[in-house]
This record gives sequence, structure tokens and C-alpha cells, in this order.
Amino acid sequence: MRLRPLALAVALVAALAAVVPGTAEPARAATADRWGFALVDNPNVPAWTTLDTNRQWGSWKAGFPGWAQGGKLGAGRFQVRFPQVGSNSDGVVHVTPINSNGNYCTVLRWFQVGLDEIVEVQCFAPGGGHADTPFAVLWTASSGIAPPNTGTYAYLRSTAAATVVQGYNSTGLPVDIGPMGNGGYRVKLAGVGSALGLAGNVQVTAVDEGGAPRRCKISDWYAFNVLDIAADVACHDSAGKPVDTAFSLSYHRQRAVFGSFTPPRFFGYYFPFVSQANYNNPGGGMGVNTINTIATGYYRVRYPLLALNQTHAQVVAMGVGSEYCHLGEPWSHFGPTAEVGVACYDNAGLPTDQRFLSTFTSKD
Repeated sequence: MRLRPLALAVALVAALAAVVPGTAEPARAATADRWGFALVDNPNVPAWTTLDTNRQWGSWKAGFPGWAQGGKLGAGRFQVRFPQVGSNSDGVVHVTPINSNGNYCTVLRWFQVGLDEIVEVQCFAPGGGHADTPFAVLWTASSGIAPPNTGTYAYLRSTAAATVVQGYNSTGLPVDIGPMGNGGYRVKLAGVGSALGLAGNVQVTAVDEGGAPRRCKISDWYAFNVLDIAADVACHDSAGKPVDTAFSLSYHRQRAVFGSFTPPRFFGYYFPFVSQANYNNPGGGMGVNTINTIATGYYRVRYPLLALNQTHAQVVAMGVGSEYCHLGEPWSHFGPTAEVGVACYDNAGLPTDQRFLSTFTSKD
């Protein structure tokens, strides 16, 4: 197994107090330096169309009034622009498709143009053909060490050969990866967990610069050595066969999915059967969010108190096999409660029951 630890510079602590151009000085508990989330509800709009302003926000809003924009590049291919926060290919990207027919999406690349950060996404129908598909997208990049008792956050961007392109850990401890063979990987995140057992939330998204149809999921995750978290990743091609694939993976515990805390104060995540993986801030902590099974492979997760202003959701499947999950439709607000519909499919695009990890956040 090849392991590569995260190298942290001596200046990390000083970086916490630094002001990043284009963003406001971070709050004491903040981690993400630059970030943005958005919803592409119409994948056929021309460049540069302003995306849904109720479901987007980013670190640029502290000093720049603009909005994230996007536009169609080709069949199933879409480009998103987060303004004034360009940071080359730093950080990680997560994408969750939104549909009821089993379409899925792969991240092509992210890069800086002028002052902006650009994310390109390619979506597919079951079988691998290009297909225009709505999706939720998140990009985030972090540095520095978070203060104790403010939650934890870590991420890793890996190549298909299980080498670390980028890694970050708010504890300052290592982030490692090793190949498990046959499209599988094991990611180890040191010191991010809870002494009470498995806690937090994991998200993973396939990355393929060549535009091949790829999906990645969490096959298992667990706590070890008291505070360490391991996440096993399984990736598949359009035929449902395991395949070595680059990917972005992130972990957040008592923080938002993009890595920050206070702000936002209104966020939560859900994974069944694990109390510390069912978390709602400020809704009393653990066990507040609920799930209802609506039909085969279709579920609704309810997040009380979190539906405030601009919001965002991500979902990833968990388990062995080529089944996958995403959002069945854009999430809804019912007063202060958010409802997130999750749809899961087999490789043929037919609904199937599957476990998953869900996460939700407001900008505030």
C-alpha cells in the first residue's frame, strides 16, 4: 500500500489570521479559505447565466456582490464560474446529480481564469451516453489548523493510481491513501474523529479529465485508533465494472460540508444507524434529523431548523456493488425545515434500495 502523508508548512497557524484576497477575514472557527456552492437546475442555459440565487453562495460574497454563473458547453457538459475566488486547482469539488432517471455526473476539472474559479462537469445517462442533467456543485479549498473543540474537516484529491494530488486536515495530522485493487481505495484521516465512536459525514465524487463515465461511492467507513477515520472508496464505469478512478473525498464533523463553522451555524448531516452521524446544528446535536422511505430506492431526509436563506445539499451512496445515489429533485424548504429527496439506482438506472450519506447546509 502506498501512503503519502499530508505535508503542512510551519506557517499554517499564522495563515489562520491571514486575509485571503477577495474574502473577508475568517472567523475564529472558520477553516475554508475560499469556497462556493451552486445549483444548476437548467443544464441547457448559455454562458454565463446566473444560477439559482436561492441555492448558491460563496466566500466572495463578503466583498463582492456578484453571483455564480454557468452555461452549457456540449451534450451533458456544463461549466460553473465562482467569481473572485480563483485558486488554481486547489481544494476539492463535489457534484450530486438531480434527476429521477438515474443520470450521474463526473467532474472533469477545476481551474482559475482571471479572478474566478471554474468547474467543469460531464453528466451521463445509464449506459454512459452524454445527458444534460441538473446537479448541485460545491468547490472548497482550506489551509491552517482549526482551534480545538470547533469540529474537524479534512479532504483529499487522489489520482487513479492512489497518489495524493492535494490533502488537507484541520487537525494538522496526516491524510493518507492506499490502493485496495479493482477500483478500490482506502483513505485514512488522522485525528478528525470523536472519542465516542464513528462520527461525522463523508462525501466522494469521481474525477476524470478525459470525460469518461465514472462513479465513486463509499463502500465502508469506520473509526480506528480512537480519533482516526478511514473511508473505503469504490469506483465503477458505465458498465458497473470496478475501475481505477481519480476522485475528491472530504470529511466533516460538526462543521458544514465546505469545512467552515460560525458561519455557518445552520447545518446537518445524516447516516442511518450511527447516532453521531445524525447531527443537526443548532437543533440539539445528534439524532434530530429523520428519514422516510417513500418508495423503492427513494427516500426523504428531513433537516429541522436548517432551511435558512441560501442552502446546499450533497448525497453519496454507501455499500458494495455498483449501485449509486443522488438527489431525486431540488431540496425543498417547509418553513425552517429542509426536505432532501434521495434517489438510488442500480447500474441499469432502475430504482433500488441503497444506504447513503446525506449532508445539508445553510450559508448562515
